[in-house]
Amino acid sequence: MSTLSTATTRGVCVRVQSRYLPDRSDPQANEWFFIYTVRITNESSDIVQLISRHWIIRDEGGHVQHVRGPGVVGAQPVLEPGQAFEYTSFCPLPTPSGGMHGTFQMVSRAGDEFDAEVAPFTLSEELEYS
Repeated sequence: MSTLSTATTRGVCVRVQSRYLPDRSDPQANEWFFIYTVRITNESSDIVQLISRHWIIRDEGGHVQHVRGPGVVGAQPVLEPGQAFEYTSFCPLPTPSGGMHGTFQMVSRAGDEFDAEVAPFTLSEELEYS
């Protein structure tokens, strides 16, 4: 797995890049802090809207957490063909590495609902931001 992932579902491309933040982490207290930047690009010919998210977060101890909620960073962006939406968020872990993947629940202008895949990516204090 890499700190970079890309997946395209029904013309919606989701690219994620993660990075370890040593300044926000406290390994003595079992706290490792990671940020990730997500870029969602509508490569389809239809208008789509991001409705909700489902993240699956795994730490190196095997603990799995599911995070579900409306939109992303307080937004439910509508993307015209060719438009993109980018945001940065964070994930604290109790271990120095882990991984994330998931889906964004999307709806097209015609009302078709589908899950845009977020391919697995690594959260690791040992991997450099590339």
